[in-house]
Amino acid sequence: MPSAPSRRGPPRAATPNPAAADDGDALHFCSTCAFSDACMSQGYDKTALAELHVLVDHVGPFQPGEIIFRVGDPFDAIAAVRGGMVKTYVEDSQGNEQVLGFSLPGEVIGLNAIHGARYPCNAVALDTVYLCRFSFPRMSLLATRMPGLQAKLFSLLSAEIGKVALLAANHRTEERMAAFLVDLSERYARRGFSPVRFNLSMTRVEIANYLRMAPETASRVLRRLIDDGVIAVNQREMQLLQPERLAALAAAGEGHDATG
Repeated sequence: MPSAPSRRGPPRAATPNPAAADDGDALHFCSTCAFSDACMSQGYDKTALAELHVLVDHVGPFQPGEIIFRVGDPFDAIAAVRGGMVKTYVEDSQGNEQVLGFSLPGEVIGLNAIHGARYPCNAVALDTVYLCRFSFPRMSLLATRMPGLQAKLFSLLSAEIGKVALLAANHRTEERMAAFLVDLSERYARRGFSPVRFNLSMTRVEIANYLRMAPETASRVLRRLIDDGVIAVNQREMQLLQPERLAALAAAGEGHDATG
């Protein structure tokens, strides 16, 4: 994974999007660290990890559009997003992009490279991105000593599988969009951000690509949700006005899957 010069101090973002996290201190992890709960619950702070040679490299900033890693790059580390949003994608033989996902602060990129030892996709910064880079061989060794960390890694892998399942589901377009927005809301909430007001660093074309629908279809679905008073959109700021109704719409799609 290519790295940019590290910088001290809290990262800065050009928009109010949740793109910043504190760096913690000599003992404590960053506020959005994907592994802090697992490590602290097992009695490991930053000092303990350093003694075990499990060092965390702060890398960034990556500017919007800057590639973090490419398909085929050798894999030796996973990275937690410390600030900003990362898009992962692949390209087909004609060069058409297929979006695989969007990673928020506190989430991990690179997990799908564990099998094969090379990154199977590209990762690009959607806004100003900062990362915490973990040596995966050293983290794997540490996980054998820390059941909590091992469980966290399994949980992250399970979440990756869950994203694939969402896209594979035979939801109607409205239900798919609702599920996407509810998922974003829940992920922001888990990281201490507002679950009902957040910025979309990705474009509507990228959202449509991710949800496997035409851009025009995605725009029509969003317009219906706006006209029905379920959401409000101001440029890239998304506000969930009726989160319960949105959640019910997303759940309706799950019911269709269960009944075939």
